[in-house]
Amino acid sequence: MTLIFAHRGSAGTHPENTMMAFREAARVGAEGIEMDVQLSKDGEVVVIHDEKLDRTTGVSGFVKDRTLKELQTLNAASSYAGKGCEERIPTLDGLLKWLYHTHLFCIIELKNTFFMYPGLEAKVIRLIRAYEMEERIIISSFNHYSLVFCHQLAPEIETAPLYREFMYMPWVYARAIGGSAIHPSIRSAPDSIIQSSMDDGILVRPYTVNKEEDMKRLFKLGCSAIITDFPEKAKIVRANYEK
Repeated sequence: MTLIFAHRGSAGTHPENTMMAFREAARVGAEGIEMDVQLSKDGEVVVIHDEKLDRTTGVSGFVKDRTLKELQTLNAASSYAGKGCEERIPTLDGLLKWLYHTHLFCIIELKNTFFMYPGLEAKVIRLIRAYEMEERIIISSFNHYSLVFCHQLAPEIETAPLYREFMYMPWVYARAIGGSAIHPSIRSAPDSIIQSSMDDGILVRPYTVNKEEDMKRLFKLGCSAIITDFPEKAKIVRANYEK
């Protein structure tokens, strides 16, 4: 069965990367969630996608320039303010504490291509180990040097390179850097690449799969998983396809 991962939680229907969105993903029956982490000014691992705060909080500046205490005064659901949402920026510690009591798998994307965030890898791995969730976590990033470092620090935790453009034999590349999966853009994931990767033992989880026709194609192919903003929609499409 193709697993469904909720991209930044149920980001198509709820404020992205908030506990509200993650709880919704669990409610609708997704098998996993995907989220993004950066470091605050005082070195805390926080769950937020953009390096800039503007889009999701309505406040200018960078995540890295504010302490955790300052970040948690902001409304992470600012873009949903018209619906009366008030959500804090989660910490990875708090999210894992909640996740521990669920069935969910989790993709943690390290947002360290624009700012390197020295120490991010070790802090994320330390938290994963603290909650004994090595078997349910996948670390992913567009920074493949960072993934190699993660594999060196914690070979027991799955890693998966993210990429946007077409890559030649990505299953070979993934294995070469210690990965056991690939996370390609849906635009760079034709059937032949997906099938060849899975035939070689490399899992494939394309992002961001929101169109019904793409969902049907991947379910038919038996793709390892999809990453989608609309986990409830994906569940319905998958259920209908499996009938």
